[in-house]
Amino acid sequence: MDKETRSRKKKKLGSYPSVSVVFSIALSLFVIGLFGLLLLHTNKLTEIIKDNIEVQVYLNKEITSNQRIQVQKSISAKPFVAKAGEELQISFVSKEEAEKQFIEETGEDFTKFLGENPLRDAFIINIAQEYQDAENLKQIKAELETLSGVFEVEYMESLVDSINQNVTKISLVLAGFALILLLVVIILINNTIKLALFSQRFLIRSMQLVGAKSGFIQKPFLARSLYYGVLAGIFASAGLYGLLRFANNKIDDLSALQEMDKIFILFVSLLLIGALIGFASTYRAIRKYLKLSLDELY
Repeated sequence: MDKETRSRKKKKLGSYPSVSVVFSIALSLFVIGLFGLLLLHTNKLTEIIKDNIEVQVYLNKEITSNQRIQVQKSISAKPFVAKAGEELQISFVSKEEAEKQFIEETGEDFTKFLGENPLRDAFIINIAQEYQDAENLKQIKAELETLSGVFEVEYMESLVDSINQNVTKISLVLAGFALILLLVVIILINNTIKLALFSQRFLIRSMQLVGAKSGFIQKPFLARSLYYGVLAGIFASAGLYGLLRFANNKIDDLSALQEMDKIFILFVSLLLIGALIGFASTYRAIRKYLKLSLDELY
């Protein structure tokens, strides 16, 4: 009786090797998720680098306090000034503060042999990301230099060009690699499910012979594929979360590159990808076996 029960369970419609299928899908989703985490960290690092792109606005030495305030108001009204929340990213550095910083960094007091402080008061402006290309920065420099009381405007042009060029190259490489990886994963999951369903081909034919409709036959397989896909997504997400915690403990300040809301969206996406690819692959495989002749099944 036990043998008969086990035999029936093995032949139950919609049932196929679950461990190998879930493991294969979970492994594939883990690879996709790992690449997704790399993309998120890369994007965040790029944002941090771009947020540190600054323009220095040096003022005339004889500028009055009222003129300085007017320059600040004029700069604050410009759309290219970056914001942190509602706060404009613009700061004032007096020549005394600049002198102190220089001495602390270099250990040399240039006023001893120059007899005076040659530095100038300056405004330090962080530029909004949409204005950080080379052409916009040149226009910003020219526009600021027309303000009354402004002596000179500077920014690290070579560094900005290098950042923009490298970001473009990296983005193209990562996008191409992501497309290839997704294609490989889809093929892998598709083949895994096709092999798993191969053992069910005769049961499918038997159901057809007793008059079962295609929809009735497909339903348990498709339901099982959705379940396995979501389960594999959960396992993959759990593995990625554990890897992330381990990496945070080993690498200092790595957590500063992480936005948990985006990581959560990535994990949910893995569940959806697993379910959708599993569903689509199962549907294609079942349709194929439903159309095969008896000779072709062998």
